[in-house]
Amino acid sequence: MLKSLSVQNFALIEHVSLQFQDGLHVITGETGSGKSILLGALNLILGERSDFSVIRNPEKKTIVEAIFQLNESFKDWFVQEDIDWEPETVIRREITSQGKSRSFINDTPVQVSQLKELTEQLVYIHSQHETLEIKKPKFQFDLLDSYADSLDLAQQVSSHYGKIQRLKAAKEELESSKSNQLQELDYIQFQLNEIQQLNLDQVNYAGLENDFNKLSKLDDLKEAYSSIVNAIELENGATDLLRRLKTHIDKWKNADADLNTISARLQDVIAELEDISRDSDRQLNQMESDPEALFRLTESLDEYNKVLKKHHFSTQEELSEYFNSLEAKLNDFNFSDERIAELTKEIEEKEQELMQLANKLFDKRSAVIPKLESYLLELLSEMKMEHSRFQILLTRSEKLDSNGGMAIQILFSANKGLELKPIEKAASGGELSRVMLAIQLIMSEKKSLPTLILDEIDTGVSGEVALRMGKLLKQMGKHLQVFAITHLAQVAAKGDYHFEVSKSHENSQTISEIRLLNEVERIEALAKLISGEQVTDLARSSAIELMS
Repeated sequence: MLKSLSVQNFALIEHVSLQFQDGLHVITGETGSGKSILLGALNLILGERSDFSVIRNPEKKTIVEAIFQLNESFKDWFVQEDIDWEPETVIRREITSQGKSRSFINDTPVQVSQLKELTEQLVYIHSQHETLEIKKPKFQFDLLDSYADSLDLAQQVSSHYGKIQRLKAAKEELESSKSNQLQELDYIQFQLNEIQQLNLDQVNYAGLENDFNKLSKLDDLKEAYSSIVNAIELENGATDLLRRLKTHIDKWKNADADLNTISARLQDVIAELEDISRDSDRQLNQMESDPEALFRLTESLDEYNKVLKKHHFSTQEELSEYFNSLEAKLNDFNFSDERIAELTKEIEEKEQELMQLANKLFDKRSAVIPKLESYLLELLSEMKMEHSRFQILLTRSEKLDSNGGMAIQILFSANKGLELKPIEKAASGGELSRVMLAIQLIMSEKKSLPTLILDEIDTGVSGEVALRMGKLLKQMGKHLQVFAITHLAQVAAKGDYHFEVSKSHENSQTISEIRLLNEVERIEALAKLISGEQVTDLARSSAIELMS
């Protein structure tokens, strides 16, 4: 429910703050007084596009703020959008003279898309130009399901169909990629076989590389090791020179502690060199030419390096990790057929469930059509359309969809002797307004509707018809919050609350104001609607009679 609306610096409105209740609120005022401006301000709250031209004083911001009373069903949306939940939710829209717009929900900055997502569940604006909504199947199904108390069942059908479509999409995705997967599977298997032949878990290719280097450069290595041995062991070699040096300084090592330390260090160096010489001699003695071994190493390393280069790796560890990843991918491929079978079975089960739900929904919808047609004709008769005919056609196809495979069409005739036609082609603007009013009344009795704002849908009607429309609006106000912008006294008189929009001039500026009328003011406003600017006592009496 809309509890309040505050508008600042918007078009002709300088500042207005309004409080609202349950029931029927009527808004009247002379042409050009600003009734549509008020609706424009509310549209900003509903997420409509902002326009800096609406700013009255460019030195100030335009601010529109509305407070809505919400029930707990909205709480999940607030949690999902990370916005503070308040039963009394404040929605604010600000526009600067530069055209910059900002939106807030409970003081949390939000995107316009978020604003629309919330407010479209809170307010529905219906104008004389929007009566063609009745031709939309969604609206027609909503009417039928409201009257049949099958809104929840229709939602189940739609949700079930959505699940089936998602399952089918998942299955089709697996099936469509299956041929590509099979090709990829062959290639993966080829790569696995290729890498598997290298025996990565058994062969150390870094060791083979080292063996290859030894065999391929055998003469060079022999010469190197011989040089080491000769440099250390031959006469006047390293150890010979160091031994003579040590013998020489040992004569005085007891006279100097540092010299004694150096002598010990020289002995360590001599021992290390002798150790190096023995190792080099051992390596030298083990080196034997083996052409066959060199050939085998060359073949192994060529195959290894070819695979390594092919996959852009530089180490055996990287190639092993890649091999493991290919094996894991191979296991996933083996799983897809099983998943397709699971999806096929699940789709079949869900389609059977959907068929059962659709049958139930069709029965519920079909059962109430005669009663709904009669009720609509009864309401239209009250608005002087007693010769109308109304027919709701509900058909089924074998192919299920979000409506259970059903199609709907509303046929209408406003006068005797005229054939039934689709309603949007068979009714005038005034007739469509009355039909829409009857439909809105029926829906308000059966489902929880958002705040309904009717913008002069009484256009094209007058007299007794207007009075009956007013009574129906009054009846509708018992079930939901209704705002009716009207120029008819017969409609305005039935309001639980009467607001009047007026225009005045101050300091060469035009200002629009809106205020809630008391009973005396209301009689005067209704009398003015009846007789014009020259209000007569007879008009006042008529106003009092209309209000009774």
